[in-house]
Amino acid sequence: MKENTSTDDPHKTVKIMKPVFGGSSLQLRETSKAVTPFGGLAVFAQFLQRVGWSEVVSEHMPLKYRSPNGIDPGHTLTTFMVSVLVGARRFAHSGLLRADHALHAIFGFRRCPGDDAVRSMFGRFNAAKIETFWRPLWSWMLERLPLSSAGYTLDLDSSVFERSGHQQGAQRGYNPGRRGGRSHHPLLAVLSEVHFVLHGWLRAGATNANSGVVNFLREALALADKAKIRIATLRADCGFYGQELLEYLEELGMTYLIIARHTDRLDREIQRIKDWQSVEDDVEVAEFNTAVGSWKKLRRFVVLRRPVREKPKRALLFTLPVKYVHRVLVTNSDKAPAEVWHQYDGRARIELCIRQLKEDLNIEGFCLKSFDGSEAALLAVLCLYNLLGEFQRASAPQRAWQTPRTLRDEVFVCGAILGRSARQVVLYFSMAWGGLERRKPLLENILRWPPPKPPFLEAA
Repeated sequence: MKENTSTDDPHKTVKIMKPVFGGSSLQLRETSKAVTPFGGLAVFAQFLQRVGWSEVVSEHMPLKYRSPNGIDPGHTLTTFMVSVLVGARRFAHSGLLRADHALHAIFGFRRCPGDDAVRSMFGRFNAAKIETFWRPLWSWMLERLPLSSAGYTLDLDSSVFERSGHQQGAQRGYNPGRRGGRSHHPLLAVLSEVHFVLHGWLRAGATNANSGVVNFLREALALADKAKIRIATLRADCGFYGQELLEYLEELGMTYLIIARHTDRLDREIQRIKDWQSVEDDVEVAEFNTAVGSWKKLRRFVVLRRPVREKPKRALLFTLPVKYVHRVLVTNSDKAPAEVWHQYDGRARIELCIRQLKEDLNIEGFCLKSFDGSEAALLAVLCLYNLLGEFQRASAPQRAWQTPRTLRDEVFVCGAILGRSARQVVLYFSMAWGGLERRKPLLENILRWPPPKPPFLEAA
């Protein structure tokens, strides 16, 4: 690379470089114009303006700064969420937006905070401030969910966030990725039909999957009831299998489908089954009623079995008995066994939700020394996930669900330059990235949204 000093502007340095695969030489120059690779975020910013994001955050934000030079906590929170949306994986990455003046104009920021200011804001949250701020914010998002004639399905699941330091609540517990390592053990409740996280807790790493699940569910259902959201069915894996949860759900009159743990009693009942119903190739279902352990009543168990296909190491003179893998769930549903399992299989959506939170939004990468601060950051990412779901229902209601990464690649990533036309500030989209033309239908749908009344979600 050579330096050329014979330029029209002596104050600017020009570099000459040669392309890798040959061709004409290329001049490298500087520009004072504000350039951003995320011009497509203008669509998401218009959505936030349309739903009144700034007003609801200002109304409920419990943090107030006295310094006249302090950045508004609502701006700091939004900056963090935008940085996560564009790919930040640590708090340190949120400071990269400070130099993106075009993005400042899109969101109306006078300036963006650094990563230290973001950490400081989350560090000011305690349990009381979390309740004061995040619960009303969740109620605000729930108000615009589509109605459902049959009621929603609520899926419960827990996850493991690996930790390397000595943060509050980071303890040794179940950690399949690093045995013996420290972790947090969050608990999530997701409305399956609309990809909406109804509730979330951050828990210490030494907790079990079902630790505090009844209290957690009470809080989740209270949020739903306040927004007049009806929960018809609950699905969970074997980590939540226990009499306390079953009795609570039966008291509520809610349908449940929960995977049962294998015990000697259940295995004996499975061995007694003679009437297996064929569902598809090599898959059969059956059911029985029994009480397990200290249970005071009989409950319905539905069993699914598949044959284990083992290739013999050598030719055999006789056929070995067929071995089966059994899956058992406990339920109070009156549907046929095959329908029960088909309904439970839809629970795979919460697994996809957790994977998107981890891989696309890197939810486990934002951790502070303070437990409450870490939970506040967790809730901020969950809030972003819910807003992205609502953004899709508003901008492209007929399209299938898109993951956060797909939205980032197809909509939000677009080179843009901030400029002026007369006295009007203008954001010029690069046509090579689809330009404004590709995003114009999304903007038009958002400007026509919300509809006069909440949309109606037909039963599947």
